[in-house]
Formats: sequence, C-alpha cells, structure tokens
Amino acid sequence: MPNIKSAKKRVKVISAKTLQNKMIKTNLKTVLKNADAAVTAGAEDKEAAIRLAIKKVDQAAAKGIMHKKNADRKKSQLAKKLNAAKA
Repeated sequence: MPNIKSAKKRVKVISAKTLQNKMIKTNLKTVLKNADAAVTAGAEDKEAAIRLAIKKVDQAAAKGIMHKKNADRKKSQLAKKLNAAKA
C-alpha cells in the first residue's frame, strides 16, 4: 500500500483506467462476435456490422488497447469473411 499522496492517486487513476479499458475490450469482443454471427448467418445488415466492428477495432488501436498490427489483422480477417460471404 502506498504511503505517498501522489502514489495513492496513481493507484486510484490506474484502477479507473483499467475499468475503462476493460469496458472497451468487452464491447469490442461483443461487436466482433456480432459481426461474425451476422456474416455466418447471412444477415442483410452484415456490411453495417462489419463497418461497426472495423470502427471499434480502429478506436481500440488508437487508444492503445490493441496493438496496431493486431487491429490491422482483425480488420483484414473481417474483410475476408465479408468478401467470402458475398461470393
């Protein structure tokens, strides 16, 4: 347990940021799962679901929650699934 005032504040700030990052990660996983389900089910709004998923992946990468190369890989996988479903 920290004794210095600034160290105590850092503990509080880090715990708040951890919760925010966890919320974003959870939402990202849900959006990715929904996009995958929309493509496999052949839903009419699959393009919208993929677009939303790509947007969320970009936002996560911009905030440092996901590595940029990981985000690029996820976006590529989503595009491949969408193109395969169209063909």
